[in-house]
Amino acid sequence: MNKEMLPAAFTAMIRKMLGSETDAFLDTYAAPKTLGLRMNGLKISPEPAGSAAEHAARLFGLRPVPWCSEGYYYEDPARPGRHPYHEAGLYYIQEPSAMSAAVLLDPQPGETVLDLAAAPGGKTTHIASLMEGRGLLVSNEIHPERAKILAENVERMGISHALVTSASPGDLAGRFPEAFDRIMLDAPCSGEGMFRKDQDAIGEWSPEHVDMCAARQWDIVQDAYTMLKPGGRLAYSTCTFNRKENEELIERLTAAYPDMELLTAKRLWPHQNKGEGHFVALLAKGGIPSSADKRHPSLAKRGERSGKGHAGGRADAAAQAAFRQFREWAASEVPGLRAEGVPVLFGDSLYLLPSAFGESFSLELLRGMRIPRAGLHLAHLKKNRLEPAHALAMSLCPEQTARSFNLDPGSPETRSWLRGESLTVPGNLHGWTLVTVDHLPLGWGKASSGQLKNHYPKGLRLP
Repeated sequence: MNKEMLPAAFTAMIRKMLGSETDAFLDTYAAPKTLGLRMNGLKISPEPAGSAAEHAARLFGLRPVPWCSEGYYYEDPARPGRHPYHEAGLYYIQEPSAMSAAVLLDPQPGETVLDLAAAPGGKTTHIASLMEGRGLLVSNEIHPERAKILAENVERMGISHALVTSASPGDLAGRFPEAFDRIMLDAPCSGEGMFRKDQDAIGEWSPEHVDMCAARQWDIVQDAYTMLKPGGRLAYSTCTFNRKENEELIERLTAAYPDMELLTAKRLWPHQNKGEGHFVALLAKGGIPSSADKRHPSLAKRGERSGKGHAGGRADAAAQAAFRQFREWAASEVPGLRAEGVPVLFGDSLYLLPSAFGESFSLELLRGMRIPRAGLHLAHLKKNRLEPAHALAMSLCPEQTARSFNLDPGSPETRSWLRGESLTVPGNLHGWTLVTVDHLPLGWGKASSGQLKNHYPKGLRLP
């Protein structure tokens, strides 16, 4: 990219901010964009899955990202996104500077965490990994199509303790006041830090666009404040350079809400670090959590009486019966699975919200919301039978299942499987089988008479 393409007003702003470092910054626009991936902690432990991570490190020439222990750089033409390991959820392709936000938020296993503007899922999947699959992660994206992509990434990475919602921040704030231990707000921004990576962002930039973004961020961050527990932590993140969307917004927040304290803020500049531009601030809310019910009054009054989720979702006797049916199936097919939580039915699909949701919230709070993924999708209920969901397979390791069939990542059979084709298997293999690549899950197959029928979802199949 030629730095002459940059808007004059943007260059003038950078000169005011960086002074003598400006030329070094502008020279980065002639350099290639930075490429990175982040290993999925939910998939690399325990062994033998760790061997796949070691193989990936050698195969792609990975080099560590200094600020993220799970992060690695790679160079073209490694193309890890085209490898079967990507389909198995071993890693997430993520710009290295963006990895800094979840590291600073430091979510802990067992906490209740919100990712307020989560698509496509880089920070959500990082948070889930740091939580080690324990607690509750609510991942929200207001735009339905982007929320669908978010849900797909949550599924691919094998995350079982996340609730994916598609709601406005204001709607969430009305339902979940003072509900979250930690909140990630990767705020929609003017994208100045992505100019080198996404040149379309240059054409959209203007001082007026920056002002519009700052106004929108102010509305969203106030909703985040409402949902943060006293004593909680808020990470505010952008991929932009200007102070209006970063330091000035934080100053406005702490002035308007004196119980909010800025703990630290950092910038990642492309001429100082190997990565694109990024800003992240960590704030703490004063006080201690209250045990009082602070839900929206109209929701709190209904309590648990209805037992319904959102339109189309049921958490009633039918859901409990379906869950009993699933557990009977799992006892023989997935004996190592610990299925604990709140069962919910959406049509013929059975989901399991994590136990942490049932301990803290009422299902009534979800009424009327768009929910692309209500925890872990366990099964499809067919007439007189049960079919395990792809998401369940992606959350498992072969040691949990009654039978598995492992593929070599470089074999023609692996590509055949990802295209949706059946495989020839030993004649003594019968029933639902977890198909893996280097012991990482790819999905379900059903073995019979020496053939492994492919149940890899049609929407994910390679051409």
